[in-house]
Amino acid sequence: MGSARTIQVNVRMIAATHRDLATMIREHEFREDLFYRFNVFPIEIPPLRERREDILPLVNHFVSKFAQRMGKDIRFISRNAMDALTNAPWKGNVRELGNFMERCVILTQGNKLNVPHLEVKDSAGRKVVPVASSFREAERRVIIDALSDASGRIAGKGGAAERLGLKRTTLQNKMRRLSIGRSDYSADQYTNRIAGPQGTS
Repeated sequence: MGSARTIQVNVRMIAATHRDLATMIREHEFREDLFYRFNVFPIEIPPLRERREDILPLVNHFVSKFAQRMGKDIRFISRNAMDALTNAPWKGNVRELGNFMERCVILTQGNKLNVPHLEVKDSAGRKVVPVASSFREAERRVIIDALSDASGRIAGKGGAAERLGLKRTTLQNKMRRLSIGRSDYSADQYTNRIAGPQGTS
């Protein structure tokens, strides 16, 4: 600045903002000449809540990244947890999602990602919990989660029946009544983490 000699440089400047610059220019809150100086190739990226199909691959990426850093072997995320993550508003977009996934990895002890559903909030600030359409569906989800946590074991120590405080025969009767099969609680009900050295199952 202020020199009489021209100095040649080769740089590329990338500017990002979440503000509506066109409106700000009209309201004289942003310099129009400055805007046109760097508005060479504008790229508009919708907020994460408007491209929810990107949430799953981002979750996979962040879980892999943080699990590798912390030396953890995290392979799965439950369907209910993925629903909660997908339905959250993510006002802070990718950065907020990344911070939240780091917290989840810190809290995880086994190979299934621990997602504190009650910390995920919707656009109105309400806590996001997957809502069952009926009592039958709610009961079905509870049983499937218990079977998943027990690696499919129904009876015995640590089995789904023990986790639910039910007799083995009672649980089996409920499973028949609710049409719960192995495909509902096997590894297929989880989203495999696809990135990083711990991504194989």
